Amino acid sequence: MMCVFSDRAQTVRGLKIVGLSLWLAGLALPAAGADLHDVASSASASATSLFIDLPDDGLGLPPRAQLRPMTLAQLEDQLRRPDVQASLSKGTIAVLFPNVAEPYRSAYLTMIQGIEERTHTHVRSYPVDARMDTSDLRNELKRNNTRVVIALGRQGIQSANGLDRDIQVLVGGALLLSGDDVNATGISLTPDPAVLFQRLKSLLPEVRRVHVVYDPRKSDWLLRVAREAARAQGLELNAVQASDLASAAHHYSALFAQADARRDAVWLPHDTTTVEESTLLPLILRESWNSNIPVFSSNILHAKKGVLFAMTPNNLELGKTLAASAMGMIAGDVRKKGVQPLRELHAAINLRTASHMGLSIGYQQQRTFDFVYPEP
Repeated sequence: MMCVFSDRAQTVRGLKIVGLSLWLAGLALPAAGADLHDVASSASASATSLFIDLPDDGLGLPPRAQLRPMTLAQLEDQLRRPDVQASLSKGTIAVLFPNVAEPYRSAYLTMIQGIEERTHTHVRSYPVDARMDTSDLRNELKRNNTRVVIALGRQGIQSANGLDRDIQVLVGGALLLSGDDVNATGISLTPDPAVLFQRLKSLLPEVRRVHVVYDPRKSDWLLRVAREAARAQGLELNAVQASDLASAAHHYSALFAQADARRDAVWLPHDTTTVEESTLLPLILRESWNSNIPVFSSNILHAKKGVLFAMTPNNLELGKTLAASAMGMIAGDVRKKGVQPLRELHAAINLRTASHMGLSIGYQQQRTFDFVYPEP
């Protein structure tokens, strides 16, 4: 007997497969030609079940989401998997993600792919927006014995705020820079300063001091992490506070005038006050070019525009890390409240800027970067 599972589900939201004992007892499948609704309706609503969530068609999922045949014996093997049994007995993981258009949708779907690869099973995922009835969501999660919700993006996090207290929430897929965000538990999209500083030292081992202009209302927690990371790398971190665009511009002008091109570098964090795109960024790039002071950024778009290198989230690996944390929470691990910066990252380099600064980036070193600009 062959059971065919497809992720194409324009008319079907999911498929319930009853427990292994029902299969072995000779539960008859619907006749040939029956659709997935018939399969689902043949299962007892009270039976222990494994829910295989079928994403909507057209979501742009990777090749794993293609039509795949599965024999009954293979299905039984899947039901015996320790991770599936643990999920059934202790509760399940669900994902909330913003119901947004491309290209942002693909980023969240890649995170979900990582979650599924780490858990070795499909997870229920719910696209949410401001119009969603949270009471319906709470009831759905309760019916499915949900123990942990991974809330992705601002909308996912906002929707998770209304959930029952017995459901643990793990956040990710958002920058999470304000003080309120730090009261959550999860991973911010902002790159870990330690990873940035390691990359800086590999490119420019003679650098001894890193300058950063930041707004403490947005980036204070990140600067605490950055100070520890700088000490670990043998770097001095010169952090200057600015509460508005004018003061930030003043600090940058003074900084570039006094910096030493042989030992200083400038870091641009995710901070809309001090790294404003239309006015401040052009000023920073011009001063960097004229003074040969290297600038590196937490925003990959800046690598295209002229900073030496930048970082961007590796969404697949982020999903895997979130899944591992969620499984630990189900297993009883006690996690402290707090947001961690992201270590699952892709790196980008601007070869034109590197050449201007006298850096020769050979082919082997280029291969350590995921993106190279200007693009060939």
